[in-house]
Amino acid sequence: MKRAAKAKHALKIVRRILTVLVVAAFALWIASATAVLIWSSRDEAQPAQAIVVLGAAQYAGKPSPVLRARLDHALDLWNRHLASLLILTGGTGSGDTTSEAAVGRNYARKHDVPDSAILVENEGRTTSESMRAVAGMLEVRGLQTALLVSDPFHMLRLRILARRFGFTPYTSPTQTSPISPNREERWKYIFSESLKAPLAFFFERKL
Repeated sequence: MKRAAKAKHALKIVRRILTVLVVAAFALWIASATAVLIWSSRDEAQPAQAIVVLGAAQYAGKPSPVLRARLDHALDLWNRHLASLLILTGGTGSGDTTSEAAVGRNYARKHDVPDSAILVENEGRTTSESMRAVAGMLEVRGLQTALLVSDPFHMLRLRILARRFGFTPYTSPTQTSPISPNREERWKYIFSESLKAPLAFFFERKL
């Protein structure tokens, strides 16, 4: 009887611990999703040492609508003279013959950004890889601040990664992405970012 009572008591303790863990995880997710929403609506556009554009798909050398929206927003910031350096990111996808960054460079050059003011990071296949590479590019040039351009849902994680990798970020989301008006797509990305942002906060570190 005593053994059964002890086993029952131990089971109750395990259940309580699991309940606490589930509640804590849910609370963390709610906080993360809320933060993603908050940062998606903030535009910190201000003078910085570089404008960084996060890559997105390209089709046969032409930017996808998502990438074009990001590039157009970055060009607007450039034309407002908020930075003198434009960094374009994005590697080469499976089956592609050119990188997202190279497509972005061509687009920027066609819109009167001098080649001498453009840097490309064309190896990164993930946000983390690209941001780590950007941090290195800034560091070797003695630069500390950057305006980060991407879709609204992306802003919180970009900010976290920039801090983790050692430079000061100002986020400026594009308002013309084709993802934003699509409620289903927008919430899918917000949900995804609400999971990825805590992982970036707790596990990403500058090498």
